[in-house]
Amino acid sequence: MRDQTSTKETIFALSSGSLPSGVGVIRLTGPQSGPVLERLCGTIPPPRFAQLCSLRDREGNLIDRGLCLYFKGPASFTGEDSAEFQVHGGKAVVAKLLETLASMPGLRPAEAGEFTKRAYLNGKLDLANAEALSDLISAETEAQRRFAISNTSSKHRQLYDKWRKQLIHARGMIEAELDFSDEADVPGSVSDVIWADVRSLRVDIANHASSYRSAEIIRDGLQVVLLGAPNSGKSSLLNALARRDVAIVTDEAGTTRDILEVHLDLGGLKVTLADTAGIRTAADKIEAIGIRRSLERASDADLVLHIEDMAAPSTYQSVLSAPVLRVGNKSDLVQSDPGGKYDCEVSASTGEGLDRLTSLIALHGAEHIEKTTSTIPFKERHKALLDEALAQIDHAVEEASLELAAERLRLASTALGKICGEIDVEDLLDTIFSSFCIGK
Repeated sequence: MRDQTSTKETIFALSSGSLPSGVGVIRLTGPQSGPVLERLCGTIPPPRFAQLCSLRDREGNLIDRGLCLYFKGPASFTGEDSAEFQVHGGKAVVAKLLETLASMPGLRPAEAGEFTKRAYLNGKLDLANAEALSDLISAETEAQRRFAISNTSSKHRQLYDKWRKQLIHARGMIEAELDFSDEADVPGSVSDVIWADVRSLRVDIANHASSYRSAEIIRDGLQVVLLGAPNSGKSSLLNALARRDVAIVTDEAGTTRDILEVHLDLGGLKVTLADTAGIRTAADKIEAIGIRRSLERASDADLVLHIEDMAAPSTYQSVLSAPVLRVGNKSDLVQSDPGGKYDCEVSASTGEGLDRLTSLIALHGAEHIEKTTSTIPFKERHKALLDEALAQIDHAVEEASLELAAERLRLASTALGKICGEIDVEDLLDTIFSSFCIGK
């Protein structure tokens, strides 16, 4: 158990979401869970068995009839004695039950994420597990759901614990050489073996950290930018892909000046499409700002759709680091492919070729979806701590002093320990759990 100081109070909250609903689920956890059940229901149900009960307020008036459950700690989500009331999901019913709970001594409403925070404090899950639960609750696509589910396992803790133990071992061998170099059972020099192992470990951690971009794409979406000359049909294509009027479409060049976004679900992957200003020699200062922003957004994209009007080709020269798909638009206005230079031909007005275009976009993101079962860092906090560990390892390798090198390895192992909360992270807890919804 990590800490019991914050688990002496009994907390409660509605955990089933907005009202009205078919059922309202109120959960509580803490030492008063059993007595509260007995006071409201007249009995404590057998642990983990649902029992139909009449719930009454402090004056004995009937609040509602519903199912009541009791979970005896540590065999509960939080590791504490816990209870759950499943009542009719009317606003008045739930409000009366919450009011009754609030009137009882030793009880208070739960804060955001406090149930999960208590589960962490009581050793029921680590910080990475808790963050994965938060991602699961907020998942909008199938890829996000699968990724979050895979991260609720213990695979991250096992990986980081293994690396941390390797660093601790290396540090121990270095300190042993410093303190007991005259002893027969201590190697005279650990440099060749230990530093080779540390360098190999550094490669593993760096490869792992570099995969964070896939987690960003799965969670935040594949960033796809529509780029092209004015009147190439970017805005019309955005509207066609979104199946609604997102952007204003006119024959006047330079209509789009600000970046417009729309979010799609393609094959379970979240995709953010961004319509941008047409690239040309700007007619005025405002349009020039829009063009500059367009090129900046394209430089940071995961994929650029270079849109060209097939009926009146007018391209531009630009060097982009992002992958590019050449898309010929307005295919309904031409009779044949002029040279086969496009990856995909579409017509925003008729819908021709849109299925192929969405398939190509989804294919580009498929490699990231495939990583949902891999062990990759899935939070920016994880990536920052991995980078810190890498920096400390680099300093350790370069240190001339073995004492300082050992200290650098200690700092690296500490950074890895903070990812899953094995090392003190008290200053981070409020930030992490405040992102949860009330009742979780």
